[in-house]
Amino acid sequence: MEQKISMVSASLNGVRISPRKMRLVADLIRNKEIQKALSILEYSSKKRVSYFFRKLLLSLLSNWKRKYEQLEDINLYINKIVVNQGKTLKRLRPVPQGRGHRIRKRSSNISVFLGKNKK
Repeated sequence: MEQKISMVSASLNGVRISPRKMRLVADLIRNKEIQKALSILEYSSKKRVSYFFRKLLLSLLSNWKRKYEQLEDINLYINKIVVNQGKTLKRLRPVPQGRGHRIRKRSSNISVFLGKNKK
């Protein structure tokens, strides 16, 4: 009988990058194998976001290894990535005639879930 594998996840909250920019990189690695996703992130280093996703994927592998105590001969892939909006910092920018326009500095919350291929 095959052992039922529950989902392993990792999350990163309060990243000071807007969710819209995060989702661009999240779409690149969604439903990819974990090693392939890490190499994609390594070569998309122009985007500042890729650093946070690499950090998150390495944490996810560590969580998997701690839970199942094995890492070899398993085809792990990214099952699901969720990028939500976190807290928004509100600032004022001075404009003419004594007025102020609002600046919204957005942050993101990221959750990544790991799955196992059935190969």
